[in-house]
Amino acid sequence: MDTRRFESLVLQAIQELPPAFLERMDNLDIVVEDWASPNQLIGSGIEEKESLLGLYEGIPLPDRYDYNLVLPDKITLFKKAIESICDTDDEIVTEVRATVVHEIAHHFGIDDHALHEMGIY
Repeated sequence: MDTRRFESLVLQAIQELPPAFLERMDNLDIVVEDWASPNQLIGSGIEEKESLLGLYEGIPLPDRYDYNLVLPDKITLFKKAIESICDTDDEIVTEVRATVVHEIAHHFGIDDHALHEMGIY
């Protein structure tokens, strides 16, 4: 899948979020890269670049105190990693949506354990 189409899927997934979430997202950039960098892998605790589909880097909303004049938090979706686990374009659409929701949940302070308990991850 070409990068432009992949980025449009990311934008679509963001636009499909409930308005209450969109209104509360603050100081957040969402970008697409092919693969995670070595530093991103180390920071995530994941060793295989194929296994890291997305990454939230920043200070979750509930943990912010005296938060001003800082660089935006960052969510990165890893295009090649997502493509590597999908066999069809429809699977890519589904995985992009799931990864966007997962990483935005981290922005709201929801960890992997809580996502699992909610049946989201």
